[in-house]
Amino acid sequence: MATKRIASQVHKQASRLLREGYIQREPAWFRAVLDNPPLPLPARSPPLRTHFDTPSAATPLTPHADSKTVKPLPIKYVEDEVRRQFFRDHPFEAFRHTSLVEGATVQTEHPIRGVEWRRLRQRGRNPSPEDAVRYAVNLYEHHDMDLSSAYASAVAQFRSLRSELQVARSVALAEAEHLGMEFGPSQVDITFAKEQKALRTFQDAAAHDHTAETERKRWKAVVDREGRPDEWTKGQQYTRLWKDGVRPVYAPVLSEPEIKPEGILTPERAAHRISSQADFLNQLHHVPA
Repeated sequence: MATKRIASQVHKQASRLLREGYIQREPAWFRAVLDNPPLPLPARSPPLRTHFDTPSAATPLTPHADSKTVKPLPIKYVEDEVRRQFFRDHPFEAFRHTSLVEGATVQTEHPIRGVEWRRLRQRGRNPSPEDAVRYAVNLYEHHDMDLSSAYASAVAQFRSLRSELQVARSVALAEAEHLGMEFGPSQVDITFAKEQKALRTFQDAAAHDHTAETERKRWKAVVDREGRPDEWTKGQQYTRLWKDGVRPVYAPVLSEPEIKPEGILTPERAAHRISSQADFLNQLHHVPA
């Protein structure tokens, strides 16, 4: 009979059976369960109702609460509010690199805390945003300061320490450069160099494609894309020259001058002599290439 009950009420059922004499001996687990009783039923589980609390037929039943309306209370910590306000005032602090990897052991709490922690500088000259948040909470909890005043004090000390660190770094850099120290490229310069290298690969690829296209079109016309193409007159320029008596020169261009009895025959003079004849088209075969 006891096994049919809910698990958290088995010991109660066993106690009633022992009292009525249905069980002669206590189970071996009975005393242990009484010393360490199980957890009570969940909060959503309605408790058992007695007969006088049971609604009668004349009383209208109230609807049960919807599970969507039963929500846990929000959990709020002071650190979350201070941290949220801190990053609203200092958004660029979120871009500073931090390590989220723990070592072999979890880092222990700093020895300076509680009432002893009176200044933010006690934990170092380069505090992190988390140090400023914890310091504000520490002032609020251990130094009897309201949260607004604690936050204002923490932020003021945080900015002061960051300013001192920035000035110290600038002075150290100026001294090193004055003594002849040469620093390598910064991370920004390295990134720009990588970008320029990637852009040059696109230019080299375009030049290689143009060369390959030229080689494929060796016996075809290749348009020079760099210069401005000549304007097309739709034959008007040819017609005007034809009416003026200018004959076109179709003679091949000679690579070397020839020696004739009348003198040295240059490629220009040979082309002019051939074009001036009426039957120059028939003499193309007699002109040496």
